[in-house]
Amino acid sequence: MALIVQKYGGTSVGSTERIKNVARRVARWKAMGHDLVVVPSAMSGETNRLIGLAREISAMPDPRELDVVASTGEQVTIGLLSMALMEQGLKAKSYTGAQVKILTDSAHTKARILNIEEANMRADLAAGCVVVVAGFQGVDEMGNITTLGRGGSDTSAVALAAALKADECQIYTDVDGVYTADPRIVPEARRLTTITFEEMLEMASLGSKVLQIRSVEFAGKYNVKLRVLSSFDDVDTPGEGTLITFEEDEKMEHAIISGIAFARDEAKITVRGVPDRPGIAYAILGPVGDANIDVDMIIQNVSVDGMTDFSFTVHRNEYQKALDVLNDKVKAHIGALDIGGDEHIAKVSVVGVGMRSHVGIASQMFRTLAEEGINIQMISTSEIKISVVIDEKYVELAVRVLHKAFELDQQPA
Repeated sequence: MALIVQKYGGTSVGSTERIKNVARRVARWKAMGHDLVVVPSAMSGETNRLIGLAREISAMPDPRELDVVASTGEQVTIGLLSMALMEQGLKAKSYTGAQVKILTDSAHTKARILNIEEANMRADLAAGCVVVVAGFQGVDEMGNITTLGRGGSDTSAVALAAALKADECQIYTDVDGVYTADPRIVPEARRLTTITFEEMLEMASLGSKVLQIRSVEFAGKYNVKLRVLSSFDDVDTPGEGTLITFEEDEKMEHAIISGIAFARDEAKITVRGVPDRPGIAYAILGPVGDANIDVDMIIQNVSVDGMTDFSFTVHRNEYQKALDVLNDKVKAHIGALDIGGDEHIAKVSVVGVGMRSHVGIASQMFRTLAEEGINIQMISTSEIKISVVIDEKYVELAVRVLHKAFELDQQPA
């Protein structure tokens, strides 16, 4: 008998019939003798609807009150799922994040988990209950409801698995695993049976929507075994999904490149005519960081006559906020000539642990894009990934040609 944490995404609980299907799946696992903690998201589209309502009231909703509104979607789902489990003849009990006491910091809409009190959940599990916990939410030290940001239900599930020392954390979504590329763009994309945590962390950070990046970070930090599965597989004959492993071994698929990731939701900002002197990068990015804006790729041009241009990317939702910060707090302070940007860019990346022991990956990537007339605006690398910023209109073409160039449609030897 194992303790398993299962997370179900919004599409998996998008209707009452789908919620009943989740209950049947959970009942099957329970019948096999396992203890279950289930973490559902809000029903698909519900969080967007709630945030939309808030923005009909206020163009810039107060973050604390926005969390109060946005967190209600999961509260509905846990109640409905608990009822559905009871209809399956199971004992079930639902908890909001506050009822569990998933303690977070006070960064509303982007809170981070600090601690989880598991005593009540363990008591319910010992009594034979299926414990159903609202994803995406917690509570700060003052008792304020907080939310964990987009995709936060994944993080909730992994954090609960870590706190409870679960045997496995299963992430159920609308795809049956992690693919070499988005199958909607590349029909030849293959499902990976295994992928390393390093690769999955890069894929998540670079735009793959299968798992939220913080959930992968959490899993890696606390050694939580993760598996991605489809909630639409037959309940009685489920697929094996994709196992995310902690290290490479002889059973791993031996491929130089494991996947192609992309992100359309980026924007580029360029600060032109910047004095090229020590501390200038901090003078630009310090106020941006203080505004709780995440910066991704960064590039500084060669100095000409003591002046340079400084470019970086941010999430498209934070583009205007970042521009406002730079214009209000940075431009005059550092004597920059101009601040501009581009909201029509995309990031495309190749990822693979095999890059550590193979040369020529970058040149092959750049040659492939050049042959299609795709201009590279920015480049970023690590040991196991190469990312480029390109014009958004070329993103699907870039993903397809790179997938073919690296022969990802072929089974590795």
